[in-house]
Amino acid sequence: MRIAHHWLSSVAILALAWQSTAMGADKEPADAMTKNYQDATAFLGAHTKVIELTDGETRVAICPEFQGRIMTSTCAGPTAASLGWINYDFIQQGKPSLVFNNYGGEDRFWLGPEGGQFGLWFQSGLNQTIDNWFTPPALNTGAFQVDATTVTSCRLSRRVRVTNVAEYTIDLEVTRDLRLLTAADFSKLFSPAAASAAKDGKAKMVAFESANTAKNVGPTDWTMRQGLASIWSLGQFPTGDATVVIVPYKSGSEAELGPAVQSDYFGTVPADRLKVTPQAVLFRGDGKFRSKLGISQRRAVPFAGAIDFRTGVLTLVQFSVPADPAAHLYVNNTWNMPQVKPYVGDVFNSYNDGPAKPGAKAMGGFYELETLGPTKPLVKGESLTHYHRTFHFQADAATLAQLAKATLGVDLEEARKFADEKAK
Repeated sequence: MRIAHHWLSSVAILALAWQSTAMGADKEPADAMTKNYQDATAFLGAHTKVIELTDGETRVAICPEFQGRIMTSTCAGPTAASLGWINYDFIQQGKPSLVFNNYGGEDRFWLGPEGGQFGLWFQSGLNQTIDNWFTPPALNTGAFQVDATTVTSCRLSRRVRVTNVAEYTIDLEVTRDLRLLTAADFSKLFSPAAASAAKDGKAKMVAFESANTAKNVGPTDWTMRQGLASIWSLGQFPTGDATVVIVPYKSGSEAELGPAVQSDYFGTVPADRLKVTPQAVLFRGDGKFRSKLGISQRRAVPFAGAIDFRTGVLTLVQFSVPADPAAHLYVNNTWNMPQVKPYVGDVFNSYNDGPAKPGAKAMGGFYELETLGPTKPLVKGESLTHYHRTFHFQADAATLAQLAKATLGVDLEEARKFADEKAK
């Protein structure tokens, strides 16, 4: 990726403004970021089995019994911050939910589509509203089997059965290969310039990958008429008033490529919560307003991220995307019946938690970075595979500004100004 030459002029400004933003955020209520990784994993270990992947100061915690989730991570040793969002209250209560066992976690395996005539999150004949929404039991309960582990990797597997709104049942053999990533992986997936910025700035990094494979082990081949499914990877992260999701997109005319962003999943997103710049979509990750955005097949690029100016954490996701995603089938996750184009869907989504309606409680207060793989009519025995990778960096403001420019192509000063414009 080319690095624009003008970013240096904003680094000094950003460093000073960052300090102001962080100071202004001191009054925020404590959240999961107040727990260090050691405390977080001790809590998890008191409630379920935990597998740790380690490489020096970098550590990742996996909970096979929580549907194979990567729950949290650290880039600076056990006493440093726990970087994933964990739903401590829900886990502590120990009361399973038929709607959504929301344990939290930085990487979980789901299947799309969520809604529509082939949706997996609604029963046939019911209106597709939040009151009727529920997580398919096979994605909500049950442990993944641990097939193999090393110091830096883990293989999990399980059988999954789901039934869509069209009442077609899908049987899958799911495998999750989880591994720590290195600086060399980062350089290859992004650019040598990005790797140099991290190294020169002495940034702390933790990175991990989930290679998710779903094999059709049902009695029939999949058809578009009965409904196809796709792999859906989701990561939950702590929110804050100074957190901004940054989603680059392919430039081009709306007449040719369509809108830069779809933002009406759950109603219109107010202008003070979403901003479209020539390089990226900026979206609040404060956990105070239920909203969701999507980037289409024609606009998607294989990376996105978020910056928490309060804690100085830059999070990136990088994921597998075909050379021309518009030439492939992507399931449509919108809650519409019927969908006019059920196989023209978004490649990337971001969700910001908040109450679903006045007086209701939020699901926990988190934001999500979500990626989807393409689908196709799977012959019995054939598989889909989707790669979802997460990177966290902790460094000084100037280094994170360089990293954001080298990876996402954005100037963090613009994101900081957006964060400072408090949502109404």
